[in-house]
Amino acid sequence: MKPYTVRKILKKHETWFEEREDYIAVEKRLKVSVNGKDFITLHCTPLMIKELIIGLFVTEGIIPEIHPENIKIEYGEDVSVDISVLESILPEGLITSRCIGGVTLGKEKYFEKAKDDFFLEAETLKKIFEDFQKKSGLFRLTGCFHGAAVSDEEKILVFAEDIGRHNAVDKVIGYFLLENITFKRKVMLVSCRLSSEIVSKCSRWGIPILASRAAPTDLAVEIAETTGITLIGFVRGDSMNVYTHPQRLLF
Repeated sequence: MKPYTVRKILKKHETWFEEREDYIAVEKRLKVSVNGKDFITLHCTPLMIKELIIGLFVTEGIIPEIHPENIKIEYGEDVSVDISVLESILPEGLITSRCIGGVTLGKEKYFEKAKDDFFLEAETLKKIFEDFQKKSGLFRLTGCFHGAAVSDEEKILVFAEDIGRHNAVDKVIGYFLLENITFKRKVMLVSCRLSSEIVSKCSRWGIPILASRAAPTDLAVEIAETTGITLIGFVRGDSMNVYTHPQRLLF
């Protein structure tokens, strides 16, 4: 299913108008049921749906383990997903974020302490982030996508784009869980602001470094400090701001 569509628009220039085609991001409603019972509805880009479901549900502790063969996906006007589990888990207090597609649970978060002795050259981070931005093709096409990626010390291992920033992060986490790849000695790269939810998702898996071209919130900095995450914002060329645990970044 294509993540974008084409529509004719009227574009104003300084003193004249031009009719032209423009690329518009596709926003699909994702309806998720557990054992056939309606559970939650969110909106997303219709790519990497299995990764999104596993990343979201496992990271948020909704379902501790999901076997990919137990996820049934149907594409239509909506994207419908049914998850088969031994016992349907329907937690109370589900909260939908104001940001499209962002979902968190109304309960105390579990934070994993990032403990590994991972160090990264600032120049290496610069090069990896440049590659990350080059991969953001849907954003360049439409101006409407967030990006997320996970890399090791050398290269990006998985990349995802979505209209929802939380979704993009859940997709790359879900990919790692599907492929049974460890999060140790890894870097999470995001295009969005560094919110508490994004830092919490990284903390859940002990990801030691989180970097973005945007800024963090104060709660994000607090969580990163507490959980041992090296939080880096405003990664732009040779410039970056290191907010917590700078010992992991070598200049």
